[in-house]
Amino acid sequence: MKAWTTVLATAAMVLGTVQSNAAVAEPQGAVAIFAGGCFWCVEADFDKVGGVLATISGYTGGTVANPSYEQVAGKRTGHAEAVRVIYDSAKVSYEQLLAVFWRSIDPTTPDRQFCDAGTPYRTAIFAVDDAQLQAARASLAALEKSKPFREPIVTLIERAGPFYRAEEYHQDYYLKNPLRYSYYRNACGRDQRLEQLWGRRPGA
Repeated sequence: MKAWTTVLATAAMVLGTVQSNAAVAEPQGAVAIFAGGCFWCVEADFDKVGGVLATISGYTGGTVANPSYEQVAGKRTGHAEAVRVIYDSAKVSYEQLLAVFWRSIDPTTPDRQFCDAGTPYRTAIFAVDDAQLQAARASLAALEKSKPFREPIVTLIERAGPFYRAEEYHQDYYLKNPLRYSYYRNACGRDQRLEQLWGRRPGA
């Protein structure tokens, strides 16, 4: 994925949580963190899910604090592009989010999603607690038995570490730049590959 704008990242705060380049209020809710390649696309997919309150694009899983997009895309930080999903657990469960995640990625390609290659585009589930870790592992085990494709699943399941909010121009990119986003997603072949793997989505 290529950036069309440059914004400098600034300060941060620690949490197995968010480290942000600005003080940005988030709605209160449960948290899930997923890496599924281009975070513009992951945001767009999860924003369609009932019970999801907000999605935040960012970087996690690496070794450099407060990374910029240029550093991450340059494969110098170990981070993956990821999305922090804030959700109402009374309306959607973590297990349901896992099901959405699996069917929105190609879990068979290491360090790649569609046209984007390299470690920033690996797929991973970053569990924020023991319950999520167990649920993620259970979902992987179930998928290994039921998957409609032959290739092995290489998606990682890890403990969540610091999450660094991406530059503001990345947030809600698909809403701010619908034509560029649509062109990128179509040119990348994301939905075509997903249909090959999982079949046509209901209503698609």
